[in-house]
Amino acid sequence: MEHSHSHQSIYPELTPPPKPRYFALSRTTDRVLQILLHGDLYRLRADGVAQQLGISGTTLRRRLRADHTSYQFLLDRARQYRCEQLLKEIWLPGKCVADELGYLEVNSFYRAFRRWTGQSYSDYKLQQC
Repeated sequence: MEHSHSHQSIYPELTPPPKPRYFALSRTTDRVLQILLHGDLYRLRADGVAQQLGISGTTLRRRLRADHTSYQFLLDRARQYRCEQLLKEIWLPGKCVADELGYLEVNSFYRAFRRWTGQSYSDYKLQQC
């Protein structure tokens, strides 16, 4: 006698969950991102963030490396996200955005903005405003 039911349909809980398409972040990486997304980027430095987490700068770097990332990469992502959020609300001169995102030089912000968007800040403004 042949069974027409597969085990999959009778026992759906046996179906393996889909594999995630991303790496789950460690608690350290997640906390660093939260600090960068909500903190004062003008003052935040890697060693200061490590101190907030109660670990050494070396331990912070090692844990981020284990997540295949770095403080600089997370800082760049946080700046990009905060830039997008800021510009949704109001258009500001590049110098103001650069200050808000913790850049010491406005030209560093302009280079980062071009990397994030593929266009210059002034071209972006022309499209948005």
